[in-house]
Amino acid sequence: MSEAGTEAVVPPELQRLWRRQPAGRRGPKPALSVDRIVQAAVELADAEGLAAVSMARVAESLGFTPMALYRHVSGKDELLVLMSDAVPGPPDIPADLGWRDGLELWTRSQIELTVSRPWYLDLPLSSVTPGPQRTAWIDAAFYAMRDLTLPADEKLAITGLLAQHVLGETRVQVESRRAAAERVRRAAGLGADVPESELDPAALEAANPYADFELILTRLASPAEYPNLAGALAAWDPEPEGGRGTDDDVAFGIDVILDGIEAWVARRGAGRA
Repeated sequence: MSEAGTEAVVPPELQRLWRRQPAGRRGPKPALSVDRIVQAAVELADAEGLAAVSMARVAESLGFTPMALYRHVSGKDELLVLMSDAVPGPPDIPADLGWRDGLELWTRSQIELTVSRPWYLDLPLSSVTPGPQRTAWIDAAFYAMRDLTLPADEKLAITGLLAQHVLGETRVQVESRRAAAERVRRAAGLGADVPESELDPAALEAANPYADFELILTRLASPAEYPNLAGALAAWDPEPEGGRGTDDDVAFGIDVILDGIEAWVARRGAGRA
């Protein structure tokens, strides 16, 4: 690290994100803290979505005035940054897993985490400043790649590539579920406040935006207009001998990306013998 970097003053917002604030004065423990405020905000987002989170709503849920929160958090923008790092830690990657299996576990765990808390996808890009938890995930990816002799910047690029796949995969899943739920509510005359858990699972599956794709291909898309697509589907064997298939969309996507990374590693001669 450069000398200038070691002397740089850490902004108060980053100190709070990393919980590096100076120790408080002696006396009774404050009734409020950054951790308590963030926990309340996360619980509100879990229950009602990110749009429900405001300094006033969080203060109300804690039994305080909004001004009391401002003594610990500068405002909603900083609160969103703190919430973006309020994620469980990465999975334990067994020491006997190779780099590829380790990265698959790492990627799949992130997808499952984000799908379980879809409001993560609604966080603005400005809120993704790496905090201790996000950095722990990056560190876990580097642990999975510890036997690869790639330079640090290339390992970081691989980590970012997989993170982008997580973002794309989870957005498709979450937005599809949201669209299906909205269709079911509208068809049943239900309000937007009816949670997805109370909707008919069969109706949700039928309302998925991708549910009509097969019908579109077989009844609406003319082979004369779309000859390449029609030709490929006509020759398609859904159960090829020795094939991996695409029934598990998550596994298929991860496999294809890891195949590309494996080819890159081979070209670089980076795998340890």
